Amino acid sequence: MKAIIFAGGTGTRMWPLSRKKSPKQFDKLIGDKSTLQLAIDRLTPDFSPEDIYISTNIAYDKIVREQLPQIPTDNFIFEPEKKDIGPAIALVVGILHKKFPHEPIAILWSDHLVKQIAFFKKILITAGNEIKKSPNKIIFISHKPRFASVNLGYIHVGKRLHESERISFYEFKGFKYRPDQTTANKFIKTNNYTWNLGYFVTTPDFIMKLYQRFSPIVFNNTMKILQYYGKISYLTNLEKHYGQVESISFDNAILENLDKKDAQVIVEDIGWSDIGAWEALKEALETFPYENVIRGKVYLEHVRDSLIYNYEDKKLVVGIDLDEHIIVNTNDVLLIAKKESVPKIKKIVENFEGTENEKLT
Repeated sequence: MKAIIFAGGTGTRMWPLSRKKSPKQFDKLIGDKSTLQLAIDRLTPDFSPEDIYISTNIAYDKIVREQLPQIPTDNFIFEPEKKDIGPAIALVVGILHKKFPHEPIAILWSDHLVKQIAFFKKILITAGNEIKKSPNKIIFISHKPRFASVNLGYIHVGKRLHESERISFYEFKGFKYRPDQTTANKFIKTNNYTWNLGYFVTTPDFIMKLYQRFSPIVFNNTMKILQYYGKISYLTNLEKHYGQVESISFDNAILENLDKKDAQVIVEDIGWSDIGAWEALKEALETFPYENVIRGKVYLEHVRDSLIYNYEDKKLVVGIDLDEHIIVNTNDVLLIAKKESVPKIKKIVENFEGTENEKLT
């Protein structure tokens, strides 16, 4: 079984720590390792370094090789430019299709936290064994919701189909991407909707068939590139052809068109958190509700339910009478926001483009 970890996002919701030149998945948000390094750690030793592939942008070539010296050189798949995850998955899965067309693969992401690591690996391996028996399927790995999040996608889950290794498999009945608060509250009450982690297990052959059927433009463009894979002219043709399709997400290109009979869902609690935004990082790290989460030189009085990260060793950050705040201090930016306002960060960073503040993005 192979694992593909995608690490190409820019992470604007984690600004000002996460920048274009050094996105959040390469920063040490938890302890002394980046979330990319943690993503590798939780796969080993069940997955050898030779079985792990990294997909990212060529701009991060140096940093991913430095952080992951154990991964073989040929297992780094670089996109020459940003084209959303639809073309990126087609490229890396297409490469694996040339090598291991019918071997199970797990699609994973570099900016998540998983606390139940042993159980997570058991789920991956069990799903991989199921795919060996039914190679023309996708098995989604979802999570029991802890709260009614409006920042996550949801999977509509049907009846229980069967069990393997004490892990249940359920009907797949569709997706709902980032519902409003009223809808999210209803989802939590019905127990028929789970958080969509973006994790799934399938085979390269099945994924490429889905691209050929539902996204022929991306498929044909990828095939133009892959005919040169392993040859001297590969990189030249990758740069020439990769950008010739418009950006499209994998959900839009493939998953929204997927026949429901071609997928199943695993629903478990693996202690998962999407730490793609500051308030999500706080929720992942807090040991009890309303706890403050701090890093660096910080002094607080009457502060509740806040995250304060200070990355300047020579500066003390002091907070007084604050509730539900996010404060992040770097050497060139100080961010102060209410937790509920964190989604606005992305738009603010986008507004900096073309201004004197663009250098800060």
